[in-house]
Amino acid sequence: MGIKSFQGPRAKDRKTPTKGTEQKVKVADHMTRKLITLGPNQTLLDVMEIYLKHKITGAPVVDEDGTLIGIISDSDCMKQISEGRYFNMPIADLTVEKFMTRDVETISGEATVFDAAARFFKTRHRRFPVVEGGRLVGQISRKDVMEAAMKLNGQDWH
Repeated sequence: MGIKSFQGPRAKDRKTPTKGTEQKVKVADHMTRKLITLGPNQTLLDVMEIYLKHKITGAPVVDEDGTLIGIISDSDCMKQISEGRYFNMPIADLTVEKFMTRDVETISGEATVFDAAARFFKTRHRRFPVVEGGRLVGQISRKDVMEAAMKLNGQDWH
């Protein structure tokens, strides 16, 4: 009596995909490149107007050279609105620079969307800026990762 395999039939070996047919799984392939960015001297009122107009919940903050210096989210704005009520502080004069997160967690454009998904899963972040040489080149969001997963054929995920 021979050994029985419980693995079922094996898939036939596939040929290596030809150039241009491989699945695109890098962050750079799925990130947003045309971003709405903010400057450090803009007011929180400016930020809220921009967020409402463009239906976004956060944006990177860059200096004049396009260097990423922070990120500010709608949560940062909510905190200031809430505290303003208690301390009778209007938010009209508050600038992004005072309330942005300076220690920004970024991701490489060479990382895979699977790496990005794992990082999103482990953190509460909704977006990761993509930086090359200190300069902001794009951003990947949770939505971008989900859209990438929908485009990929499940059997070809590497």
